[in-house]
Amino acid sequence: MTQFARWGFAVVFTLLAMAAGAPRAVAQTPSPMAEWQYSAGVPLRAMFADKIPDWQIEVGAAGALLPLYPGAGKYRFEPGPDIDVRYKDEAFFSTGEGLGVNLFSGKTYRVGAALGVDIGREADSATRLRGTGDIGMAPVPKLFAEYVLFPVVLRADVRRALGGYNGWIGDVSAYMPVWGTEKFFVFVGPTVTLADDVTNRHEFGISATQHMRSGLPRYDAPGGLQSAGLGSSVTWLVTDHWMLEGGGSAQRLLDGAAHSPLVQERLQYQASFTVGYMF
Repeated sequence: MTQFARWGFAVVFTLLAMAAGAPRAVAQTPSPMAEWQYSAGVPLRAMFADKIPDWQIEVGAAGALLPLYPGAGKYRFEPGPDIDVRYKDEAFFSTGEGLGVNLFSGKTYRVGAALGVDIGREADSATRLRGTGDIGMAPVPKLFAEYVLFPVVLRADVRRALGGYNGWIGDVSAYMPVWGTEKFFVFVGPTVTLADDVTNRHEFGISATQHMRSGLPRYDAPGGLQSAGLGSSVTWLVTDHWMLEGGGSAQRLLDGAAHSPLVQERLQYQASFTVGYMF
């Protein structure tokens, strides 16, 4: 099988797997999980690896504990697959980063584009949302850039939903390793998220129609700072093939998002755990 055919097979397989039941934590907007936590350590490989393998494939099972919706006071557990396929330092597909390519890359940087999916929000998923209407599923293209000022990795990304909440959202973050051996390493870092008024209006606003249906007061959520948070990522390479990964984050909603009538708790938490097999 040619490399092109193998890559195509991997893409089709992972698309089907994600559609069948990937954790909603991957696609929730905004997510308590920071963007950098999906790819922690990837930019550092080029600095320390003599040669990046042509193919890196990981499959496994994952679970996430996350809010019922952004701003909720209650949480849910979501199981799903963990899939991460990377071809050299050129292309990737994962349940966290989506389907993407590195347009430019070097020892200390990478700039790329990716396509993910936001699964939206169902109004009957929480009592507080009743009468607010659903937010539909939508494709979300993304541009991102990472730069290494060792030991710190700086990251910025911007995303645009083509439907659903139908707006712009982006993150500025930094993270660094705080503990590491050949088999075990920990990353920690802060993130700030900004969103335009279209995104915040869909996620946190209450229109006149929603006011009539839900009884909640009208609210026009402005754009700007949406949240700030701190996250961590832990990886343990148990054997040459098996690995355990964990992540956690705390995120505080800010400004227009924080004052929404939908918000029950401004401080949001997330935790995830993965058991993966590396080929």
